[in-house]
Amino acid sequence: MAVRDTFGLTFSGATEAGFSLYSQAVRELQCFIGDPVGSIDRAIAEDPGFVMAHVFKGYLFGLATEREATVVARTCHEAALPLAATTREQAHVAALGHLAGGRWHEAARLLEDIAIEFPLDALALQTGHQIDFFTGNARMLRDRIGRALPSWQSGMPGYHAILGMQAFGLEEMGDYARAEKLGRTAVDIEPRDGWAQHAVAHVMEMQSRQKDGIAWMRANPEAWTQESFLKVHNWWHLALFHYDLGEIDEVLALYDGPVYGEQSTLALNMVDASAILWRLYLSGIDVRDRWMALAANWAKASAGNYAFNDAHAMMAFVGAGFEALVSALLEAQREAMRGKEDNAAFTRDVGHPLTLAIKAFGDGNNAEAVRLIRPIRTIAHRFGGSHAQRDAIDLTLIEAALRSGDHALAKALAAERALARPDSPLSALFSRRAADLSEN
Repeated sequence: MAVRDTFGLTFSGATEAGFSLYSQAVRELQCFIGDPVGSIDRAIAEDPGFVMAHVFKGYLFGLATEREATVVARTCHEAALPLAATTREQAHVAALGHLAGGRWHEAARLLEDIAIEFPLDALALQTGHQIDFFTGNARMLRDRIGRALPSWQSGMPGYHAILGMQAFGLEEMGDYARAEKLGRTAVDIEPRDGWAQHAVAHVMEMQSRQKDGIAWMRANPEAWTQESFLKVHNWWHLALFHYDLGEIDEVLALYDGPVYGEQSTLALNMVDASAILWRLYLSGIDVRDRWMALAANWAKASAGNYAFNDAHAMMAFVGAGFEALVSALLEAQREAMRGKEDNAAFTRDVGHPLTLAIKAFGDGNNAEAVRLIRPIRTIAHRFGGSHAQRDAIDLTLIEAALRSGDHALAKALAAERALARPDSPLSALFSRRAADLSEN
């Protein structure tokens, strides 16, 4: 029993009914909308022997960066192992096994090989692209998709998603003009494509085009918010534009509304909430009550599972003054560094020194925060995220340098940022503060 899709790929163990549900889940994932877990569960119920349905579900949970979700991913891998599968599908099962086992880089390489041989395997491309994001691999964010793009044509199912992923990869590699063009084209094809919407927002963030970014995000929010599980992150991007302009009331309104009004306990949403509050905290804005609620939710998450999440949890614990949770998180990281999963390196290289720096900053030990952050700046991509997300590291370093009274370093860092983001009001503010420090 098997089905072939419109690209000629075989799906073992699938009936037409089960494959229809699987295809719905793929479409939902490509737009980051709806309930792909529910759709794939229905596909599995229809066809229990449908190997790629189990793999798809495993990928969804394996990419959640949460310990409990990883357990589900392992269960999906175990269910897929004995099922009939083609060579391509067997490679997917193996990739899921690596992902569920915390071997992100091995999973990425297997998915790379699948996409090289089967460039129309949209799931291999999208899962690999997400792993590239979570491991901070900008080169592969671009090249994984770039290799396959010539095989895709306008009108093919999911073509918009390929363009959106290519746009994000180009942006992370600094190719802003082409990134914006492809991202806009993807949104024109499918206005509900939240990833493509976010790729264009990234371009405008990196180019300090705050007003363009606000206009872009506010032009058609109904499209990228409708049933979207990426909407919090896209609202976060809008908040960043307002933050750079110094429009704090707008930032707080977004935080209290679409970003964290519902106080989600999903790690991906809590990361965005922490990232906004930390920027406000750096600016001297009193957000302690908001920290308390967010930190309480972070306390329910498992620390030591993914270093990028740990850093953002630490922001909340420091902001809320939860000393016991600060200590527990650091101990969880020390335990993680003794492990054999890729997160051991994520934590050792970047995550642990960064969480220590966040703690030092919260303690008012600005010189120590500077000392801890400076060595990791050029390798910070190793623990994942985008340039826009990792900008919190640079912002913390600049603020710590200013507060420590190190006028030479503060002046140098302000000049560096002004060069990278010459049109940013925040860059201008740092330059003025560094100049004032030098004069005093």
